Amino acid sequence: MGLTAEVLLHAYRIGVFPMAQSRDATEIHWVDPRRRGVFPLDCFHISHSLRHHILHSMVSVTVDQAFAAVVSGCADRAETWINTEIFDLYNALHANRHAHSLEVWQEDRLIGGVYGVAIGAAFFGESMFSRAPNASKLALAYLVHRLRAGGFQLFDTQFLTPHLASLGAVEIPRATYQRKLAAALAAEATFAPADYPPVLLPGAVVAPGAASGTSQRKTQTS
Repeated sequence: MGLTAEVLLHAYRIGVFPMAQSRDATEIHWVDPRRRGVFPLDCFHISHSLRHHILHSMVSVTVDQAFAAVVSGCADRAETWINTEIFDLYNALHANRHAHSLEVWQEDRLIGGVYGVAIGAAFFGESMFSRAPNASKLALAYLVHRLRAGGFQLFDTQFLTPHLASLGAVEIPRATYQRKLAAALAAEATFAPADYPPVLLPGAVVAPGAASGTSQRKTQTS
């Protein structure tokens, strides 16, 4: 049996995820790390420089408006685990409303984003990219805020990198992860909470049409 979106969802539910060796690889292997990277949703660290960037950068933030472009941006690097089959599988999950993207725009240019899979109250972050300074950090800040507002309990980052650790991510043993995963899968959450988004920080305001998934950053003048 070939790999399908349904098989992929089952894999997430039991705590494994797929990777390819390279963009041109024809095989996919399953990964179950001995130690798992997770973001405690109340521990995202917004540094002074990131706070300043959020307050003074004129960007737009959308969700699920350019999913394929976000995945393509994540794969647009010298070494990637996203091959054609994985790209197609996540697009299928997105069509089924299980995979979501958050996009950061500068005018009409996509400068950063993050995507992942949502099941129950668990969000499995897959990858992110940046084409401008701090764009991926902005994406993560808005994503964490959205996940908290939507009632998510687990934000799985798969691995812990120095970049993620600097923002508050930690490593936990596989057994601990499995317990957290089971609890999150038994709960409910939404990636599109009602009347979202509220203000992320002073100076971040909601533009008209925000209920459809768009927020606009404007600098305070008072």
